[in-house]
Amino acid sequence: MSIETKTHGHLMASESAEAMDVFCRAATQSVDAGKLAEAKAIYTIARGSSDAAANILSYELMRELSVPVTSLPPSVFSLGKGVCFDGFGALVISQSGASEDLVRAAKGARANGAGVVAITNQPGSAVEAASETTVSIEAGPELAVPATKTVIGSIGAGMALLAGMVPDYKAWTSKSVAALKDVSTNHPCANALQAALLRARNVYVIGRDTGYGAAHEVALKLKECCSLHAEAYSASEVLHGPLQLATNPLMVLILDTGSDHIQDSLDQAEARFMGVGCDVHRISPADIDLPDLTPAAAAAVLLAVMYPVILNTALALGLDPDAPETLSKVTQTT
Repeated sequence: MSIETKTHGHLMASESAEAMDVFCRAATQSVDAGKLAEAKAIYTIARGSSDAAANILSYELMRELSVPVTSLPPSVFSLGKGVCFDGFGALVISQSGASEDLVRAAKGARANGAGVVAITNQPGSAVEAASETTVSIEAGPELAVPATKTVIGSIGAGMALLAGMVPDYKAWTSKSVAALKDVSTNHPCANALQAALLRARNVYVIGRDTGYGAAHEVALKLKECCSLHAEAYSASEVLHGPLQLATNPLMVLILDTGSDHIQDSLDQAEARFMGVGCDVHRISPADIDLPDLTPAAAAAVLLAVMYPVILNTALALGLDPDAPETLSKVTQTT
């Protein structure tokens, strides 16, 4: 084996191994939500892995604040004239803080009346300068092209933001962080999951609530790192038209955050896919003895469990997950 091959994936390996420590630091910082605390609705603005983190946080914010939270495409400001934000809030998530479309969106939302909060990993970034308040991920440099510790850190930062607005949630966050200190995210079925991914040609990643955002991130990483066709679905939607694809060979990965209110939906999806002969796998934080986490923290754990599996799958396929051939760290879009 060449020296070059030995070094493939070392950045993603080391950075993903830091992810839960980053999460715990980010989730326990003190944050002033500013005008976001008074918003009648909140729009998340992000792309890629950051958008998956925003999806996870949207469910947490809606449950705790009882206000609508949904994604707004940055192109509303980079290609269009923008929208009125009076009385609304904007949560911009950008690990680098450098993507021009996100900078324009942050500036445009603030100019149009929004209280803008940015979650970033780069101090002094353009997105931070355009925002009213910044919540730092504080993950340190992330050199692998696929983001890992900054994605999980973004979830923690969003939890800290919410904890600053809801005292009961702050207590739940503190309890979750205490449970995650020095936790091992080695899943007992990691080898079986890797073997299933190596067999797979098509993968459905299924979640519900915060697990749906985690499903988007896992599906994205399977594409980025393993060149594997993967799609994310909510358990509430996948049993409609997408079920028909189960007539072809299909691996199904179910991300179960453990929340009571999603179990019936996940159970139904699992039973239907198993019933038509799919290769079905279901993982939960309970598999590594982590019950009673906040749903967002549970989603973060599922990502921390899956990142090493995806890394090792990529290496087994002869790929370098640190530097996928067609990708770059900062994507400039409009």
